[in-house]
Amino acid sequence: MKFDELDQRMRVFETSHDHCALPGIYLVARLDGRNFTRLTKERLDLEAPFDERFRDAMVETVAHLMESGFRVAYGYTQSDEISLLFDADEDAFGRKLRKFNSILAGEASAKFSLLMGTCVSFDCRVCQFPRWRDVQDYFSWRSEDAHRNALNAHCYWHLRHKGENATNATRMLVGMSVAGKNELLFQSGINFNDLPTWQKRGVGLYWESYEKDGLNPVTGETTKAIRRRIVRDLEIPMKEDYRQFIERRISDAVPTNE
Repeated sequence: MKFDELDQRMRVFETSHDHCALPGIYLVARLDGRNFTRLTKERLDLEAPFDERFRDAMVETVAHLMESGFRVAYGYTQSDEISLLFDADEDAFGRKLRKFNSILAGEASAKFSLLMGTCVSFDCRVCQFPRWRDVQDYFSWRSEDAHRNALNAHCYWHLRHKGENATNATRMLVGMSVAGKNELLFQSGINFNDLPTWQKRGVGLYWESYEKDGLNPVTGETTKAIRRRIVRDLEIPMKEDYRQFIERRISDAVPTNE
């Protein structure tokens, strides 16, 4: 069989199940670290329940993904997960989802591994949302998850530091109300509301424009050029303010009118 014939026949098996996102659909990629619980407990010397070195590596991984060839309007990270909202007109690879998933997972795995000095991997899947309020709901969901995880983590490690083993600490928190968890911390002088915002809400990344001094090579005159850079925001708001916060930051890249 000639190569061209063989190539054409084999390509069918490779691409027959390709799925492409429809035009006009909002795309959000979500990446999660694989076996990160074991990574943080056994292979890395990290501070519990939150470690700034780990946080910074996640933030820089998000920034890397925002500059890796895809047009990303907004990035978000909390714990070991990353969410990316793409520009409305992003059409890389014909919007083939397998390309988004494989490239983003590979880029995130490579960048985070280099930053932390150990081999790690991420998985990726793309969510497709028909309405802007679905996108807002998605990021509200992840923000609320960050808040719940932070409260549970602080309570769990508070109990561990008081001498409880892992099994007992976990059992003591089962069924405990949010108010009860806050009170547990407060009795030991910890006000959950006063903890760093990034621990409770995650970190948001978005683009901003700025002026940069330049030089006209022909006339020698000083000029002003408009450039873009990524802002790493460790003080993002919550609830309705967060929904509006995202909309303001991405209005130029993603239309939000229903």
